[in-house]
Amino acid sequence: MVLTDKQRSDLHAGVYDYFLSRGPEFAECAEALAKADADSCAANNGKRASTSTSTAPILEKKWTAVPRLQRRVLELERQMATNAKIHAHRTGGDGSGGSANPGGGMPGRERRMLPRPPAAHTLQSHSAVVTTVALHPVYTMAASGSEDGTIKLWDHESGEYLRTLKGHTNVVTCVDFSPKGGYLASTSTDLSIKIWDIQEYKCVRTLRGHDHTISAVRFVPPSIGALYLEKSENNAPGAEAAAGGSGSGVDPSLAGSKFLVTASRDQTVKFWDVETGFCDHTLSDHGDWVRCIAVRPASNNSAVGGSKGEEAAGGGEGNSQPASLALVATSGNDRTVYVYNAHDKREKVCELRGHDHVVESLSFLCSSLLPQKGGGPTAKPA
Repeated sequence: MVLTDKQRSDLHAGVYDYFLSRGPEFAECAEALAKADADSCAANNGKRASTSTSTAPILEKKWTAVPRLQRRVLELERQMATNAKIHAHRTGGDGSGGSANPGGGMPGRERRMLPRPPAAHTLQSHSAVVTTVALHPVYTMAASGSEDGTIKLWDHESGEYLRTLKGHTNVVTCVDFSPKGGYLASTSTDLSIKIWDIQEYKCVRTLRGHDHTISAVRFVPPSIGALYLEKSENNAPGAEAAAGGSGSGVDPSLAGSKFLVTASRDQTVKFWDVETGFCDHTLSDHGDWVRCIAVRPASNNSAVGGSKGEEAAGGGEGNSQPASLALVATSGNDRTVYVYNAHDKREKVCELRGHDHVVESLSFLCSSLLPQKGGGPTAKPA
């Protein structure tokens, strides 16, 4: 490596300063260097004279800094290798720092952003175990239910506590926001289902009818073109309480849904009309505790099923894509997943068997969430 004149002068000055700091035994070395490069050594003497306090020679500082920098470089390289493995799934890489294609990702695979520590906020206020959490579909609001019998609302963007909803007398088992976010439904081991007005923070309806612990609740997605989604000018803001229900009414147009579906340890699944408070339908196919529910919204541009889905994906001229139904899936201790039509007669669509133990969670994988090849629509079973 070739040094510039300035670098060479600084190096000679540093060596000269080091020799002087080592005492008489290095005096001859310092004199020899001063004769070889008088200008650099003279400049160094001027700096030493102007400095009143004794400091370590600059050569020693630089010499000890090199190992520190080397250790830091090695540490950063290890961190980069670790991060490459952790985040390889986002671009479809193999964790070696490269990518599977020039675009930085594998063909047909979308970039996914998964949560990674540290947490943005830690929300603490419940006095007992937190059993359920739900996110508002529109606002930065989260709801949490607990064994302390309360429901707490939070702003998950700022981490601030908003309000506590009190009404249940036992463990809150599940909470769910309505599709438009106007209402919150909650269930409890006190055998009640409560619907809360999020704007006024009050319970507007209580539903009763299950004979054992209520495990889960979901708002049923509306059917395509449901008339109640358009609020009528003559529609009253509430409805009279019906048998089995109490409190003021719920406006389906503000909720974005007309029905609730609940699952219980009494082995039943019930559909509730949120406007009247009546139990609209009861399903008794399960032979044990029904623990979980999943819902899938209706769609007018995707098909469900094998051959029909393939035809829709073909995109031939004049080939219209049939609308898919809103579905409700339930499961629990009997290890069987039942899928129902969410509307009309709520007939059973299919049964799914294969688990060897209790099913505790369900979710639909919609075709709209799958990576699309060539920009065309996909039509895969949900």
